[in-house]
Amino acid sequence: MKHKNTNYSADHARYLKRTKRGKIVVHAVRALILAALLGMWELCAQTGVFDPFITSSPSRAAKTIADLAAAGTLFYHIGITLAETVAGFAIAVALGYSCAVLLWLNERVRAIFEPYIVVLNALPKIALGPLIIIWMGTGYTAIIFMTVLVSIIVCIMNMLAGFAAVDKTKQLLLRSMGAGRAAMLTKLMMPASLPAFMNTLKVAVGLAWIGSIMGEYIVSRAGLGYLIVYGGQVFKLDLVMAATFILCLLAGGMYAIVAIIERIVVKRRG
Repeated sequence: MKHKNTNYSADHARYLKRTKRGKIVVHAVRALILAALLGMWELCAQTGVFDPFITSSPSRAAKTIADLAAAGTLFYHIGITLAETVAGFAIAVALGYSCAVLLWLNERVRAIFEPYIVVLNALPKIALGPLIIIWMGTGYTAIIFMTVLVSIIVCIMNMLAGFAAVDKTKQLLLRSMGAGRAAMLTKLMMPASLPAFMNTLKVAVGLAWIGSIMGEYIVSRAGLGYLIVYGGQVFKLDLVMAATFILCLLAGGMYAIVAIIERIVVKRRG
C-alpha cells in the first residue's frame, strides 16, 4: 500500500501554499466576474438602459426556468438534449479514435484519405441539414447523426496529430527490437498519445453540444435547441436566454467531468 509522503521542505511547503492560494484566487475572480456581468445586465434591464423585451435579464430568465420546472417540461427538454449530446459524443470519439488508429496502421491509406478528411472538416455541416433529414428522417437519429458529423473529423485529426507527436526515437527502438505495428500501437503509441486523447475529449465536448443544437435547429420537437428556436419565433426572449443559460451549465458540467477524468488519469500515470 502506497503512503503519501508529506515530509516537505519549508520551501516546498511554501510553494504548495502559494499554488493553492493562487488557484483559490483564480476561482474567486472568475466568480466575481460572472456575478458582476450578471449584476450589470440585471441593473441595465431594470433601469431601462436595455429593453428587457429584447435582451431579457437574469431575473426574467430565472423566472422562465422556474416556470418550465413547475410545468414539468424543464427536465424533459434537458434530458432529450443531454441524451442526444452524450450519444453523439460517445459515438464520435469511439469512431474517430478507431479511424485514427486504422489510418496510422496503414500510411498509404492515410495518404489517400487525408485530403478528404481536411475537406470534410472545412465543410459547413449545417449545409447538409436537408440531406440529413432525407437520409435519417425527422427523429432523434438525425440529431445524433449531426452531432457525430460535427465532432468525428476533429477527433480523427487530433488523434492523428497525437500519434505523430510520439517520440520517434522510441518508435525506432521498438522497431529495432522486432516489434510489429500492432505491438507498437498497444505498447507505445496508445499510452504515449493519452494526453492527446484527453485533449480530444475536451474538444469533442464542445463540438458535441454544437452538433446537437444544430440538429435541433434543423429538426426537433423537443430539447433546448427547440426551445431556443421556438422562443425566437414567438419573440419570447426570456425563453431563449433561459435555454441558453441551461446549455452553458450543462456544457460546463460535461467539460468539468472530462477534466476530472483527465486529472485522475494523469495522477495514476504519475
